[in-house]
Amino acid sequence: MRVSVFGLGYVGCVSAACLADLGHEVIGVDVNQVKVDLVNEGKAPVVEERIGELMAEVVRTGALRATSDVREAIAGSDVSLVCVGTPSEANGSLCTTYLERVTEQIGAALADGHGRSGRHTVVFRSTMLPGTCLNLLVPILEKSVGGTAGVDIGVAVNPEFLREGTSVRDFFDPPKTVIGELDPASGDAVMALYDGLPGEVFRVPVPTAEAIKYADNAFHGLKIGFANELGAVCRALGVDSHQVMDVFLADRKLNISPAYLRPGFAFGGSCLPKDLRSLVHAAQRADVSVPILAHVLPSNSDHLQRAVELVERTGKRRVGLFGLSFKPGTDDLRESPLVELAERLFGKGYDLKIYDANVSLARLLGANREYIETRLPHLTQLLADSVDEVLKHAEVCLVGTREPAVLSALPHGDGPMIIDLIRLPDAETRQTEPGYMGLAW
Repeated sequence: MRVSVFGLGYVGCVSAACLADLGHEVIGVDVNQVKVDLVNEGKAPVVEERIGELMAEVVRTGALRATSDVREAIAGSDVSLVCVGTPSEANGSLCTTYLERVTEQIGAALADGHGRSGRHTVVFRSTMLPGTCLNLLVPILEKSVGGTAGVDIGVAVNPEFLREGTSVRDFFDPPKTVIGELDPASGDAVMALYDGLPGEVFRVPVPTAEAIKYADNAFHGLKIGFANELGAVCRALGVDSHQVMDVFLADRKLNISPAYLRPGFAFGGSCLPKDLRSLVHAAQRADVSVPILAHVLPSNSDHLQRAVELVERTGKRRVGLFGLSFKPGTDDLRESPLVELAERLFGKGYDLKIYDANVSLARLLGANREYIETRLPHLTQLLADSVDEVLKHAEVCLVGTREPAVLSALPHGDGPMIIDLIRLPDAETRQTEPGYMGLAW
């Protein structure tokens, strides 16, 4: 393919050289003439493992050249990769100035149309917040070109997952390839760029592709911060942190796995809250600052509050709650987030009915009974004997269980509003219904 790459920093430089190595005809574009000259001399404008030899080779064979002339680059390419920087503004917001400028320049060159034939596809590789492409860049492009994105011009978002220091290696062996496509033809053009590379390919809506990059980087930062905080606590307690993490990392079932990484309701139970509190307390006693660990429980509480706010937003007063125990199939109520939710709603004066097939006040014993008598002493008045009793009572229902009897009885369309706390199996279908609200989806 004929490809132009806008921005010859780390991402652009590596993308240009690697695409040229894959057999594409690549033109690098940058406003900095020094970078352009370096590339044309076969020298990489960035310091990076393997990039020097690769750059020299693809320039020598004529697969890669560079220019500062946008029109020349557009005339000589069918696909444009936009790899310009999106730095932080002073207030932490994303600076899109370079993205806007390049998009306008590409659009103007496409409108000129000199030396070109066929549909051009503009692929944004720069990191940008969800909504940036469709709400900001596509209108700029359409105005500059005088055409319609997805019809006259292809548009896609293709985030990169290149680590500085190993970016060439990561390009040829990616963890995944993500293509946010405005239309199938735009996605096909991006697919063709990476033909033959390993790894799973995800073709998704444009905003999803924008968000994935942030999900990845936020989690990487969280992991590093978590490991460092835990290491600091271990050191203060005289424990070998690397030995601890070796065992932690060996658990591929719960720790290094998809477990606990699906948006849902708040966590609770007899272990996680208690153990987090103990660990943070031990850190404080040892004068070790652990802001990440210390804010996990407050974050969890804020997430629970979102459910309360969704109920408030409906303006309804008669509320039904399906599920009360900490885990399905048990009657364990200790630090159940659903008990906390019921407590908050009852405290705000809502007329509440609760159904959980596994919870009967007469059967509750020991710590379980003591907990519920302390937290929700009015439970006897609130518990319903059947799903139907709750449905008849409620104007709005919170669903916190996947119990088959509950799922099969939940109405579609008519009936009480549904606030989904656990992402119901038919959530995708229900999202089109006016009476449905998902907690975090």
